[in-house]
Amino acid sequence: MSENSSIRFQTNIYKLKHLVGMHYLKIPEKIVKKLGGKFSMRLLCTVNGSVTFQCGLIALGNGDAYISMNATRMKQLNVTFGSKVIVELKKDESTYGMQVPEELSELLAQDTQGFKRFKNLPPGKQRYIIHYVSMVKSTQLRIDRAILLIENLKKLPVGKESFKEMLGKG
Repeated sequence: MSENSSIRFQTNIYKLKHLVGMHYLKIPEKIVKKLGGKFSMRLLCTVNGSVTFQCGLIALGNGDAYISMNATRMKQLNVTFGSKVIVELKKDESTYGMQVPEELSELLAQDTQGFKRFKNLPPGKQRYIIHYVSMVKSTQLRIDRAILLIENLKKLPVGKESFKEMLGKG
C-alpha cells in the first residue's frame, strides 16, 4: 500500500462473541494482504464516507482481521449488527496513531525529561497514556492524569514501565 493510497471495500458489522456489546468491521485476508499483511500498522478508517477514526487491525483468525466499532460510532452511522457498510482504509501518518490531548501535549512540551521517557516507550504504551488521558471529559482531570502518568513514568527504571506503576498502583 503506497503512502497516500487507500483501499475501499464492502463488509458487514459483526458482534464479538467474547466481548458483550462490542461490534466490529471484518477485514478479509485479501484486504489485510493489500495493507502489507501486518497487524502492527495504524490506519485511518472511514465508514460510509462519513465517519473517520484512527484504528489498528486486530487478528481475527484465518488471516482475517477486525476493527472495533463502539456504540457512539454505530449511532453516528445509523447502523446495527449485520448492516452492510463501505470501508476505506488509509495508512495513518500521525506521530502516535491517535489524537494527543492538548493537556498531555502541553505537559510534554514543558517537561523535557518526561517527553524523552514518553518518546522512548513502545508505541502501544504511548497510545495507552494518550488514551487514558483522553478518555475523560474534564480538562482538569485530563491535566491531573497527564501529570500522574508522566511523573510516575520518570521515576520508573527504563524498560520496566508498566501501566500499573505509571498509575501509581504498583
